[in-house]
Amino acid sequence: MSSLFQRVTKPIAQSPGTIQFAGKRHVDHVGIQIIDYDRDQVDIRHVTDVAECFGYRDTPTVTWINVDGVHDEQVIRVLGERFGVHPLALEDVANTHQRPKLEDYDDHLFVVCRMLRAEPGTTRVLSEQLSLVLGRGFLLSFQERPGDVFDPVRERLQRPQGRLRNGGADYLTYVLLDAVIDHYFVVAETFGEAIEDLETLVLTDTAKDPLNTLHGLKRELVQLRRAVSPLRDVLTGMGRNESPLVDSSTSTFLRDAHDHAVQVNDTVESFRDMLTSLQDLAMANMSNRMNDVMKVLTVFASIFVPLTFVAGVYGMNFEHMPELGWRWAYPAFWGVILAMTSAMLAYFRRKKWF
Repeated sequence: MSSLFQRVTKPIAQSPGTIQFAGKRHVDHVGIQIIDYDRDQVDIRHVTDVAECFGYRDTPTVTWINVDGVHDEQVIRVLGERFGVHPLALEDVANTHQRPKLEDYDDHLFVVCRMLRAEPGTTRVLSEQLSLVLGRGFLLSFQERPGDVFDPVRERLQRPQGRLRNGGADYLTYVLLDAVIDHYFVVAETFGEAIEDLETLVLTDTAKDPLNTLHGLKRELVQLRRAVSPLRDVLTGMGRNESPLVDSSTSTFLRDAHDHAVQVNDTVESFRDMLTSLQDLAMANMSNRMNDVMKVLTVFASIFVPLTFVAGVYGMNFEHMPELGWRWAYPAFWGVILAMTSAMLAYFRRKKWF
């Protein structure tokens, strides 16, 4: 079960721009991948020393530097200073509890979003912060852990055909955001299948209690909603941004990505309504089962109340009770008991109470 509320370990009241890691450490060592390309060539390298990235600052090609692991403040600081990233942006990179947002720092754009993946065979959502710094001719991306949803993008970069190799860093930023949103659809599809199975269970097997599963799905759905809802504003801002870093042709694609984000958000809202309806239906089924049990107990209690009264009357120790001396008193007692029971059962059945 993923946590909805995460404790922020960053010390409070520090100076703005102080790089202090706040989050969960997922790797021991920071991994850096450099992809440098233009329409004629592509160079992919994995490096361990951040200094090897410095030479790509002012190259005429497009450079994508991807950093796996944001726990090393020194790596973030040195890389950010070399590429001229604003200190507030670097501070947000190290703080992994950011809300998706867009910040314009004139010579570069800073984007924060959530990258989601569903664990195979479950509805548990793996959520991590993805920070993007778009500059002139370069893109820096920071992830919390190795592994992402960008393998298809890397494969496209190795093919000379297509817009990606001919586009700039702004188009690469769009492609990465679009890949993140496309994976939201995959996560949403997993939720949809789980909700359909749960709906079948609630409608057909009323003896089982699905409330634990319902609550688990609602908790995980919150992760998807928190990621998608603010991202719409991010894409709207990038599509309408007048920054020279985003070409007008790329803005068209960003608006299309915004439409996809709206579609995912609508799907998430419909899932929330479905889960609420299923929860109400499950509670109604539980109430009906409880009512059936109470009805049976009430029928038995109603039958035994008059029988108990008769038995109580003839269980008294009065000396002058005429029926006590009657030879057929005992059979008559049982006859009265059986007659009363039969009459009440017939009446209850006629009323369809059981």
